[in-house]
Amino acid sequence: MTAKDAAHTLLHIEFSGESMAVSGIRIGVDLGGTKIEALAMDAAGSELARIRVATPKNDYPGTVDAIAALVHQIETQLGTTATVGVGIPGTIPQETGLVKNANSTWLNGRPFDKDLSHALNRKVRCANDANCLAVSEATDGAAAGYAAVFAVILGTGCGGGIAWDGRVHNGPNGVAGEWGHNPLPWPRAEELPGPPCYCGKSGCIETWISGTGFANDYLRVTGKTLSAPEILVEAERGEQNALAAVERYEDRLARALAHAVNMLDPDVIVLGGGMSKTARLYKTIPPLLPQWVFGGSCTTPLLAAKHGDSSGVRGAAWLWPQR
Repeated sequence: MTAKDAAHTLLHIEFSGESMAVSGIRIGVDLGGTKIEALAMDAAGSELARIRVATPKNDYPGTVDAIAALVHQIETQLGTTATVGVGIPGTIPQETGLVKNANSTWLNGRPFDKDLSHALNRKVRCANDANCLAVSEATDGAAAGYAAVFAVILGTGCGGGIAWDGRVHNGPNGVAGEWGHNPLPWPRAEELPGPPCYCGKSGCIETWISGTGFANDYLRVTGKTLSAPEILVEAERGEQNALAAVERYEDRLARALAHAVNMLDPDVIVLGGGMSKTARLYKTIPPLLPQWVFGGSCTTPLLAAKHGDSSGVRGAAWLWPQR
């Protein structure tokens, strides 16, 4: 039997009108701008298989087909069928059922979850990639045991996601947690009006605290082009311009996170993405938060994602929680 035939003969049982694979195996897919990664886990969260392929850029049918092929390949390898969850660089609001806000722009305006469900002949669950990070860390990561989790991706861009009791909180507009597209709070004179953002506005939090924003800030001040990792290396060596850039970054990140605390007051904040690997953030940011949080105190733990770069794909798999 081919993988495609196996998908069409999926054995399932019904839960609230949605199918859950009998095997208990979950497949998570992380749809990125340059790569698609698929991961299979058992009921305990142990990894069973992992495959990566290049993302077919600007090719919507090719993207759907590539994900379906990855799922079929893993199911053939494991000899079973599975539930499928997908983390996407955008969101699917309830009102339209069409992808929006995806920086992989060929997804925008498309009924991605429906098309992929049709290709796989089963219900597929999709969520924003930052929400997948939140679910992953809330389920069996750094935030396990916490009810309200705010997760942040500090990478090329800046995403935020919310998990309540291990489940995605998406909101009717599909933008819950997208605090990166609010303006940087309590801006200083030199921060106004702020850098232009791809969303069409200026001064968004993302333009300051993403890895890209950090590197751009260094360039504006010094006239030198360095990547975020290169600036951090220079700061560790004690180079003054790099150290000053890191301190500006920490001040802005503290203000941005205080804004989230004032809105949500989560039980924990988890950081993922490249900038989250900066160890000093977990020492320098917490003491800065109280001056910006309403009331002058803040005890919210700030933790690094336990599963690192795998959190997104694991969270996608956990979009099908244990019943």
